[in-house]
Amino acid sequence: QVTLEESGGGLVQPGGSLRLSCSFSGRAFGSNSMGWFRQAPGKEREFVAAISAGGGRTYYQDSVKGRFTISRDNDKNTVTLQMNSLKPEDTAVYFCACEVLSTEPGTSSWDYEYWGQGTQVTVSS
Repeated sequence: QVTLEESGGGLVQPGGSLRLSCSFSGRAFGSNSMGWFRQAPGKEREFVAAISAGGGRTYYQDSVKGRFTISRDNDKNTVTLQMNSLKPEDTAVYFCACEVLSTEPGTSSWDYEYWGQGTQVTVSS
């Protein structure tokens, strides 16, 4: 069984930064690809970023490239999403997700077996 817990959401002004963290408990963290997704009100959940099991490969949605950075610490069982230059359209609930026993992460929510409860990010002046 895998448990994920996000933290770090909040209210930030446009152009500001937030750092989301996801703590992982369960089977070997270093064997799983990890991803971040988000869901805005009235919209479907969408892919934001993903990182391979070893951390050597990262993938991003086009709209966040150059602004967001995903990273992981396999010793501390955490994955982080650093978000810079935030825009109002980044407002959403952000979810951490785990793709078990996958060295190469997917970009569809269907690829991920475990999900956190989500953390709210609001970008507004």
